[in-house]
Amino acid sequence: MSITEVPLIINGEKVRSQTTEWLDVLNPATQEVVARVPIATAEEIELAVQSAQTAFKTWSKTSLTNRMRIMVNFAHLVRENTQELAELVTLEHGKTLPDAEGEVGRALEAIENASSVTRLQLGDMGNNVATGVDTYTLHKPLGVGLGITAFNFPLMLAAFMFPPAIACGNTFVLKPSEQAPSSTVRFVELAIEAGLPAGVINVVHGGPDAVNALIEHEHVKAVSFIGSTHVGTHIYNHASKHGKRAQSMMGAKNHMVIMPDANKDRAINDLLGSAFGAAGQRCMANPVTILVGKSRDWLPEIVERAKLMKVGPGSQRDADLGPVVSPQAKKRIISLLDSGVEQGATMLIDGRNCQVEGYPNGNFVGPTLFTNVTTDMDIYTQEIFGPALCVLEAETLEEAIAIINANPNGNGTSIFTSSGWNARLFENEIDVGQVGINVPIPVPVAFFSFTGSRASKLGDLGPNGKQTVSFWTQTKSVTARWFEPDHEDGLNVHTTISMK
Repeated sequence: MSITEVPLIINGEKVRSQTTEWLDVLNPATQEVVARVPIATAEEIELAVQSAQTAFKTWSKTSLTNRMRIMVNFAHLVRENTQELAELVTLEHGKTLPDAEGEVGRALEAIENASSVTRLQLGDMGNNVATGVDTYTLHKPLGVGLGITAFNFPLMLAAFMFPPAIACGNTFVLKPSEQAPSSTVRFVELAIEAGLPAGVINVVHGGPDAVNALIEHEHVKAVSFIGSTHVGTHIYNHASKHGKRAQSMMGAKNHMVIMPDANKDRAINDLLGSAFGAAGQRCMANPVTILVGKSRDWLPEIVERAKLMKVGPGSQRDADLGPVVSPQAKKRIISLLDSGVEQGATMLIDGRNCQVEGYPNGNFVGPTLFTNVTTDMDIYTQEIFGPALCVLEAETLEEAIAIINANPNGNGTSIFTSSGWNARLFENEIDVGQVGINVPIPVPVAFFSFTGSRASKLGDLGPNGKQTVSFWTQTKSVTARWFEPDHEDGLNVHTTISMK
């Protein structure tokens, strides 16, 4: 297999970096090097930002209609190239092809939402708010936006960021994860092919130094991040320190509550899919379930079904989960699973020594399930980001809600029940930003905003939906009064601030 050199994208062109630092991008199923990604130089980062700043002068004046049409073209091209994009995701991330194709679909939703930003960007108008006075608001673009994405959704997370920012009239610099960059670069190439002028979208690669340099740049006005809590907290604080608008969507510890009146088959299958799909590498995965009342009797069936899940390379379509992204990630996951045993949890399924025939070097971890978990154990307090499920038990729904509300994270939670009363009590009493009712992964469609909360989020506004326009624009209020040509009232001096 040939090894691809991942390019930068600056001023509408693919650019081979002049750096001396390159990182290997590995296929998680085989450890083969499939690409090399550059650590962009300071000069290349400067060129990318300057390109975006120059393009902003004209792009910000491009009509809403033309911006919308380019987003429509972009969505069409992404749909046409779904298979290519999905295969690139699977090659570098490891998730199964059906899962990667699903990610392309969620990215499409975000682009389609961006194509309708025009209706959200309309201001308000007050006619004759005082005698002869009109007041109206304009939602003006900020300037250069910056997006920093994690490895686990190289397309969807990018789609949460640059399409709405650009549709609002901003230009953009994207810094994707160096672990899975190729699909993101191809995604951006399609955006340029759709009609984005040179410099409107740029891509650079790098680590902490690159991120800090981008955040500190005078032309960067807003920063969007999705990834780990540790990195997201630094980015939010660093951006705020430098006067940038910032949002950080971060880590999680999501819980699924299963009530005894739930549809058993659906609840169990959705639990296993949300806990072990993508090898647990989702911030919206369900690594904890709380079995309430008699649903505790379903545990043996949950265990048996989990044991039947198939682990394999992402290219194998009948695999339920693929490898985790890197040997380092696997080592960290195994260490946490070991701690669960050491701290007294009961491991009913052990995925630590998972072997996949024909793939001896893959980063495979099998489905792992713990019971007798307490909320002070590391497997509960830390985000494992691997295929591990902690099973807790509760006598009542109120007890389950109390457990969830005591956890510092607030990304997502769900309840499986056939009772409207239970569902309504849950949605009103739970202190979590995104709630699913018989939906295991409650990420809303992109015309609603992503609303994680508490320790899972820094910043008031989330990606997608109406909030995206509030984040990527500034509101300008205009108060205007027009006089008749022969109007004479201006001969008098008025020292009051009132308008009547």
